[in-house]
Amino acid sequence: MALELRPNCECCDRDLPPDSLDAMMCSFECTYCRDCATTVLDGKCPNCGGELVRRPIRPAAKLVNNPASTKRVLKAEGCTPVKAA
Repeated sequence: MALELRPNCECCDRDLPPDSLDAMMCSFECTYCRDCATTVLDGKCPNCGGELVRRPIRPAAKLVNNPASTKRVLKAEGCTPVKAA
């Protein structure tokens, strides 16, 4: 099963194409832009509490048979800043 490459930030709805170096994700594939991941979420997924890391780039030739997702996931209320522990 291929990694789901979601097309947007769940917080701010910024577009994150498959070749974006600004896409961050957790191990459950929740996806955020680098700005929200670092400034709002402090590197932690608000859904599972896991670490947010840079999403890998899928080579363009592999997108033909394993395309990026087109399903947008968005928190209607936006993301609540993560409180420091």
